[in-house]
Amino acid sequence: MKAKRSIIAVALSGLLVVGCASTTVDKTTSSVAQSQNILGTTTPFASEAVYFVVTDRFVDGDKANNHENQGGDYPTWQLPLEGPDGKKAYVGYMGGDLKGILNNAQYIKDMGFTAVWMTPVVDNPDYAFNGDEPITYGGAFKDGGKTGYHGYWATNFYQPDEHLTSEDLSVKQYTTAMREQFGLKSVFDIVANHGSPSFTMESDLPGYGELYDKNGNLVADHQNLAPEELDPKNNPLHAFFHNYPDLVKLSNLDDENPALRDYLIKSYLYWISQGADAFRIDTIRHVPHAFWREAADRIRENNPNFFMFGESFNYDAKAIAQHTLPKNGGVSVLDFPMQKAMVSVFEKPLETDFADLKEVLYLTHGPYHNPYDLTTFYDNHDMARINATDDGFINAHNWLFTVRGIPVVYMGSEIGYMRGTAEHAGNRNYVGQENIEKAKGHAIHAALTTIANVRKQTPALQRGLQVNVELNGHRAAFYRVVQTADTQQIALVLLNKGDTTETFDIADYMQAGTWKEQLSGQTQRIGEGDGLKASVQPNGVQVWVVNDTVKDARFLETIEDQMSRQ
Repeated sequence: MKAKRSIIAVALSGLLVVGCASTTVDKTTSSVAQSQNILGTTTPFASEAVYFVVTDRFVDGDKANNHENQGGDYPTWQLPLEGPDGKKAYVGYMGGDLKGILNNAQYIKDMGFTAVWMTPVVDNPDYAFNGDEPITYGGAFKDGGKTGYHGYWATNFYQPDEHLTSEDLSVKQYTTAMREQFGLKSVFDIVANHGSPSFTMESDLPGYGELYDKNGNLVADHQNLAPEELDPKNNPLHAFFHNYPDLVKLSNLDDENPALRDYLIKSYLYWISQGADAFRIDTIRHVPHAFWREAADRIRENNPNFFMFGESFNYDAKAIAQHTLPKNGGVSVLDFPMQKAMVSVFEKPLETDFADLKEVLYLTHGPYHNPYDLTTFYDNHDMARINATDDGFINAHNWLFTVRGIPVVYMGSEIGYMRGTAEHAGNRNYVGQENIEKAKGHAIHAALTTIANVRKQTPALQRGLQVNVELNGHRAAFYRVVQTADTQQIALVLLNKGDTTETFDIADYMQAGTWKEQLSGQTQRIGEGDGLKASVQPNGVQVWVVNDTVKDARFLETIEDQMSRQ
């Protein structure tokens, strides 16, 4: 008999707070294991996997809402930017809509995703912007000639954009159908930092620099004035704006104005009433923590488990982690440090080392309130798409869907669409139904579908504690463990990003029992003191699972130590 400590885990806002109590454990018994809670997070949304769409650029499901003649002298339809060798990018509307997503909901579900994140559904101006310097192919940080096809240029935070809804499909009808027919949650993109581009226009176009309330009343107008020319103290229509600039020519919303805060937060609550299951927050670091604390408190007053994650485009973990703290609203964030590491590893997997990903996991002594609640990704619409081979994408997905965090994949990545291109060089080009149909025979799509569905069916991969065994060269091996009153599961993940077969012999923390590999269905009966042996094919993954409590005393000690330092 040997004295050990048992883990008493208490869930608090997804963070596991670990206390210790003295007990006596025999290595041959499971009495301690049966009394423990072991997991990375209790956050319900951690079980999701998210497919991200720029709605206008996904699929045109209703040509009646394209409004191809909209804009008059400042048209909004397509608007190609010409690049070298016939390449094009687009800054106008391309026709994608909510019906296009709904028509492909089964496709998204079949891949293993459980939620769809859409760019903002709110109303944007009906003209191409006639101010600023004109955007050109491959350019950045210029808005001249662009439209609000992406949804981030709100002119009414309560009104859906007419390009996205249909006569027979409102936002509410869309979210209801996604949930009830396909089991897919809806992640709405919200903004608090800015409205539309608001000054430098050659003539003051309707919608730009304007904000309307739920009833369609004008409540703010930049009036095509430079921020420094605004008079918020004396002009009520300027009161919602700061009188200094922030991002390009966008209006800089005054988060210190209680009326503006109320306007925005009530709009978020409105979209929850229309079926939003979670929020992604655009440009979160451009708005003070106090705003998000108020917003989070008001949202969660009647929606206690409502999940939010923000975009703080910063590779410093300590900086972005501040948003995750309860005192700042307890908002999760997109995992930019891991994104950077994933690109460096998976763009050239044969030349890189899995060890480069170890530190960005922050499994212990990290700055985040809980690293298991982070949303993980390797690219999106605001940066160059990952410039990887098919094998690079496959390896990236094998990692993304097995390590800690909530995986997010950008539309088209299942076929390596427009790989390596930035925003105005093709990153946001229209995907279309034709590419969706082609995807069903693509190698990246097949491998993604396999591993995403394994995660979907494996609780340990969704919210289990991660304990690393090996991250070295082309090889990675780690456990994911979840142990509650309802679920007892240990998963062993084996990854090989190399071009030759790797043989694993895992003895560390290996538990006796019958282990089943989730991709192939193969089983191994492991005896007491034996290791698990497996050969993993090039660019391959195996997930071995035993549905049991942790019985190995040394493993329990390692788990307790890791949880105490999480």
